[in-house]
Amino acid sequence: MAARTVKRRHVASRLSCKMLILFSVSLFCVVVLVAAAIFTLHSNNSNSFKPLIRISRVFHGPPKIAFLFLVRRNIPLDFLWGAFFQNGDVSNFSIYVHSSPGFVLDDSTSRSHFFYGRQLTNSIQVSWGESSMIQAERLLLSAALEDPANQRFVLLSDSCVPMYNFSYVYNYIMLSPRSFVDSFLDAKEGRYNPNMSPKIPREKWRKGSQWFTLVRRHAEVIVDDDVIFSTFKRYCKRRPPIDTRKGKLNLQLQKQHNCIPDEHYVQTLLALHGLEGELERRTLTYTLWNQSATKTDNKGWHPFTFSYANASPRRMKEIKGINHVYYETEYRIEWCRTNSTFVPCFLFARKFSKGAAMRLLSDGVIDQLEVSALLGNTQ
Repeated sequence: MAARTVKRRHVASRLSCKMLILFSVSLFCVVVLVAAAIFTLHSNNSNSFKPLIRISRVFHGPPKIAFLFLVRRNIPLDFLWGAFFQNGDVSNFSIYVHSSPGFVLDDSTSRSHFFYGRQLTNSIQVSWGESSMIQAERLLLSAALEDPANQRFVLLSDSCVPMYNFSYVYNYIMLSPRSFVDSFLDAKEGRYNPNMSPKIPREKWRKGSQWFTLVRRHAEVIVDDDVIFSTFKRYCKRRPPIDTRKGKLNLQLQKQHNCIPDEHYVQTLLALHGLEGELERRTLTYTLWNQSATKTDNKGWHPFTFSYANASPRRMKEIKGINHVYYETEYRIEWCRTNSTFVPCFLFARKFSKGAAMRLLSDGVIDQLEVSALLGNTQ
C-alpha cells in the first residue's frame, strides 16, 4: 500500500513538472508574439517622427556650440556668418541646417564654406504656424545630439545676425549652466485648448519666442518627447485667415483657438518637466515687433525687418545696451545675467535684410568685446 502511494506521488510529481514546463513554454511564446506585434506596429508607423538619440556623453576636446539654422532654402546672410565663424576655433562649434527637402548647400548655393554639406538629409516641408515647425526643430536637435561634444544648442533663423564676435558669444553661452528660453504665462490670449488637458494642464501652459539656447539635457528632453508633441499636433493649430469668399462661415472659423505651436511647445514641455528653475527665462535673440493689420488678418504683432538705412551703429548700440526684459503677464523683470554676472540681453538679432547685414559687416558692428567682462564675478 505504501509503495503504491509513493508511486502515485512520483507520477504526480512528474505530471507537475511537465505542466510547469508546458506553462513556461506557453508563456515564452506569448511574450515572443507580443514583442513581434509591437515591432510590427512600430514598423507600420514608421512615418511618424521618432528620433533616435545616442546617449553617450563622453567626448574629447572642448565643448561645442551647435548652431541650428532653420531656413527656407539657402542662408541669405551666409557672408556675415562666414566672417563670424572665421574668427572662431572650428573645434568650438558645429553647424546644422534644416532647409527644404532635397536642397544642398555647396559652392553654388552658399558663399561660405562653413555651410557646405551641413543640411539635414531628412528635412521636411515646413509651414509657418503648423506643428511642422517644431518637428523641424526636433530634427535639428536630434542630429546635433549625435555628437557628444555638442553641449549647447542655439536655434537661428535665416534672417538672424550675430551682434558680437565668436569669442564673446561662446564664452557668454558656455559660462551659464542654464538654458535660455523665453517663457511666460499666457494669460491674455485664447490659445490654450481645454482638450489638451490632462496631458497639458492650463497652469503649465507657456508662451515665448521660439529662438532658444539649450543645454544638452534639455535638448534631450525635447527630442525624447512624443506625448506632448502629439498633443500639439492635434490641438495646437493656427486659425485660418479671414476669407471673404466664405461669408458667414468666417464667424465660425474665427471662433477656433489660434494656437501657434512654435511659440508654446518648448516652453510648455520644459514647464511640464519641472525644469523652469534651470532656465534663464529669456531669449538671446532680439526682435523688434510692429503692430499692423492686413485685409486677411486682424491686428497683430509682426517682426520688423531692418534695412541698410536703419541698421546704423547707433541703432545696434541701443540694442546691445538692453539689460532687462519686462514680462507684463507676470509683472516680472528679467535682469540679464550669465553665471551671476550682469550682461547685455541679446547676442543675436532678427530680421535683417542683406543690405542691413552688409552694413553690420562694413561698420564693424560685430566688434571685439573683452571676454574678461564676463569673468568679473568668477575670478
